[in-house]
Amino acid sequence: MIEPAQVRAARALIGWTQGELADAADVPLSIVDRFETGQPDSIPGEAVVKLKTALESAGVVFIPKNGGGAGVRLRKGREAEYLGWDDLNASNDE
Repeated sequence: MIEPAQVRAARALIGWTQGELADAADVPLSIVDRFETGQPDSIPGEAVVKLKTALESAGVVFIPKNGGGAGVRLRKGREAEYLGWDDLNASNDE
């Protein structure tokens, strides 16, 4: 089972709003809001699976509790290219 904090962190990693997650998971916005605000027991299991699947499809990897606590990270290859201070200029603005 994923935790509310993991979903909030996952959205932050990929820059999604609650609405974008709701659209990607094909669930009502109220489901995302209720889950993220600590009411996961009131969310149908099928909806939680949809949230997790949508985030994983966007490149999120869920890290289970393993002594260090649950977490999230981006799938390898999804990380942005690092640009150091000396490399920043108008030619690499997006």
